[in-house]
Amino acid sequence: MKILILKRDKLGDMLLTTPMFALLRQHFPGARIDVLANTYNAWVIDGNTDVSRVWSYQRVKEGGRIHWRAAFAQLRQTLALRAEEYDWIIVANGDASHRAIKRAAWLGGCNLVSYTDAKNSHRKVNHPLEIPRQIHEARRMANLLTPLGISLPEVLPPLRFQLPAEAQTFANQWLAEQGLTPGSYITLGLGARRAKKQPTTEQIIRWTRHFHEAWGLKTVFMWTPGKSDNPMYPGDDETAQPVLDAKLPWLVPFRGPLKPALGLIFNGRTSLFPDSGLMHFAAASPGGVLGFFAETDVSPAPAQWGPVGPRARWLEAPKAVSQLEDASVFAELESLLK
Repeated sequence: MKILILKRDKLGDMLLTTPMFALLRQHFPGARIDVLANTYNAWVIDGNTDVSRVWSYQRVKEGGRIHWRAAFAQLRQTLALRAEEYDWIIVANGDASHRAIKRAAWLGGCNLVSYTDAKNSHRKVNHPLEIPRQIHEARRMANLLTPLGISLPEVLPPLRFQLPAEAQTFANQWLAEQGLTPGSYITLGLGARRAKKQPTTEQIIRWTRHFHEAWGLKTVFMWTPGKSDNPMYPGDDETAQPVLDAKLPWLVPFRGPLKPALGLIFNGRTSLFPDSGLMHFAAASPGGVLGFFAETDVSPAPAQWGPVGPRARWLEAPKAVSQLEDASVFAELESLLK
């Protein structure tokens, strides 16, 4: 059997799809299980033994520019994928996506599985599924396997992620330069684009002081580099600056790219992150994560996007993370430190 899974989403979304890959491999151990992803998210499944091959493509339009070489490369890749004559093609989106469905329809295949709705479908989708609204994103992905005769277990397989070697190498060097050792710090990040999901400067000062005085742990404080008005990748430099201005002796700042950040997260004792891709990666790390959500009547809720795994916790605030009691944060973290 030959199966192709189309996954075009963000990094955290790709990570939440790994339980789906594991279920496929468990039920069809001899199958060829390929993934079609873009160059932005494909590296997330490097080394994943549940996947036979990753086909990656560059986005044609990035930063408002059209890359014609990428367009011609995608055309050649589409022809190559059609020649594979897949038995099943699965559009791995948690919602119905016209673009993803259309791309999958170009690839041929005997069976095409996708979530669809009144505005997003295609005549070649011969296994349309209704979008399940009340389940977690990882379970939404796994639910796409039901047309293949796979019944979902009560507990999904764990997230699978292999820390890139360069991320570990960076962590080893950076920690040594900062006088830190693995497990001697907590990672606290500002990885959310909405202020209501982020702890305030005052909370960060109080929390990190407690980490140091009560548990003897320093804090590696990280944030997304850049200005908040960047239309492509909004950053948190302005939000982080007041924390840096406090010059806390127990706080070690890190302003850098994603993979080095992952190296630090995976070597820390545990982590705190707002709802974000980094939160999901931290959930897959040995130390786990405490995630923050706020105003979930209008923003994504933990029922769909909460961190998953044996060492994943989350807290939800009515309107903003600033409303969370310190005691509740410390109690959840203490359970992760045991």
